Amino acid sequence: MSELLDLRNADGSRTGEVKERALVHRDGDLHGTAHVWLVRYRPDKGSAEVLLQKRSANKDSYPGCYDISSAGHIPAGQDFLESAMRELREELGVEAKPEELHEVFTHVGYAEDVFYGKKFINHEYSKVYLLEYTGRVEDLKLQKEEVESVRWMDYRACLDGIRNATLKSCIFEDEFEKLTAAIEEYFRKTGRPLSCAEKTGTWAEDAQNNLQDWIEEQGIYLRQ
Repeated sequence: MSELLDLRNADGSRTGEVKERALVHRDGDLHGTAHVWLVRYRPDKGSAEVLLQKRSANKDSYPGCYDISSAGHIPAGQDFLESAMRELREELGVEAKPEELHEVFTHVGYAEDVFYGKKFINHEYSKVYLLEYTGRVEDLKLQKEEVESVRWMDYRACLDGIRNATLKSCIFEDEFEKLTAAIEEYFRKTGRPLSCAEKTGTWAEDAQNNLQDWIEEQGIYLRQ
């Protein structure tokens, strides 16, 4: 028997029904997951980076794809924060205190794919947490059955990669868009505003917008 999960209502509360994980993904039932994003401040760049994990090539879904720093299903009877801390410890070897995990928003995601000839439906209600990590990436203890490797990536470049499909990932685009705002708010509140916090599009879009602003400021009108 595979892991048992609580089925969830639209607001994330338990329905009272419990089901095997494999059947949940077969039938597309709404279930709970915890997402923990590790972030670090880069004062030399006035920016922030997120830690991405590369899923093991042996995973039953999205093998070899970049994913959330640490994430996992909520086993039946457990709560979100408890599961978030457990996944951090198991996947990355990170021991975190409850107060260090900042719940920033909830997200409902839905995706249908096929892996190894079987339909796979992911319908999840997620609580999303931020954890500022100040340790060395070399000190992380990766769970090799789950995680092939990890890498730091500028949060804006990551968003571009997800939007443009240049980053092979299984990250929900709308979740990461909300995450960028949460990252900027977190560092603003801790007295470290990010220098490019308003840039949410691609670098090319930012440059084009800046040029347009300058043209308007100079009173230059281009013939159409």
